[in-house]
Amino acid sequence: MEPPASRHIATGDAFDPLTVGASPGHAFLAAGNPRTVLEAAAASIRRGDRGVLALVLETEGSTYAGVGDLVLFDDDLQVGWLSGGCLEPQLAKRARDVADSGGIDLVEIDTRSDDDLLAGSALGCRGRLRIAMLPLRSMPGVDALIDAWLHGGVSLLARISTDAEVEFQAGSQRAQWRLRNEHQAWPGDARSWRLLLQRLPRLLVLGAGPETSTLIPLLRELGWFACLAERRSRWSVMGHSADAHLQLAPASAIHDVTPDAVLVMHHDFELDREALDALAGTDIDFIGLLGPRRRRDDLFKLLAPNQCESLVPRLRSPVGLDLGGRGPEAIALSIAAQLQQWRVVAASA
Repeated sequence: MEPPASRHIATGDAFDPLTVGASPGHAFLAAGNPRTVLEAAAASIRRGDRGVLALVLETEGSTYAGVGDLVLFDDDLQVGWLSGGCLEPQLAKRARDVADSGGIDLVEIDTRSDDDLLAGSALGCRGRLRIAMLPLRSMPGVDALIDAWLHGGVSLLARISTDAEVEFQAGSQRAQWRLRNEHQAWPGDARSWRLLLQRLPRLLVLGAGPETSTLIPLLRELGWFACLAERRSRWSVMGHSADAHLQLAPASAIHDVTPDAVLVMHHDFELDREALDALAGTDIDFIGLLGPRRRRDDLFKLLAPNQCESLVPRLRSPVGLDLGGRGPEAIALSIAAQLQQWRVVAASA
């Protein structure tokens, strides 16, 4: 197999040209969790496996997946879904061919025909998808761009053309490849696509407690980049479930993480007061405070009036939707539900 041509333009991770002009607090992924697919893709590359990334370019009619959705095929391994399971066997077969050839494959799956319905072979979705199958082994350096998206707080942009030119950009890092295209002519009108995957929303949890072991893994599964700031040795083990464990005071942790949302849940009055004191001077939209409203009022008595005035419009207290139930797991679910609700609204605004 001839190596593909590639070009890299680097580097610097503090500037994200893809979010210029957008509200920094809202320019994150509104829903979904492609991180599991891209984490698996990066791992496949590092193992030297035959991973193929399937990326939805277009949809029409009723489809399970949307534009930009991803799934990884790596021989018998599949991570992610583009349908309820009816399309994946066909795509897995195409993926093995793509892995063998090292070339791009542009796939159209059309399930809208009445003929299929009458013949009993219809898949039931009544829609059309156009999908690019990308052989990751033919895209050297793509794992660095995936890592930048996973951990760097930047967006990921993919540009794909029917001429088999592929470009990925993560923040200020970019790479291009010209892949082989040995398949039939593309039936659609479009000749190129530009797909933007916004950065993951960033959450900072100030203080661990009994809810943490359920809450942080759940939020990561929902597609949050979740960091825990905890200095107490009793709760430090909870840091293993987070994307980052910071043994820092609230002000320093807020500065380092630059979160979109913060949860204050030390189960300790003085530590929560310290956290609110640090948060009063920020413009973070979502601040969740664990505990009853009376406790919030007592904390406010120790803050300056201008600090209380700054916090009130942004503070969810008590944090969490009223879903019913008792115990740490129910509390974690109610907090995750409120964060997910806010995320969708804020990112779509």
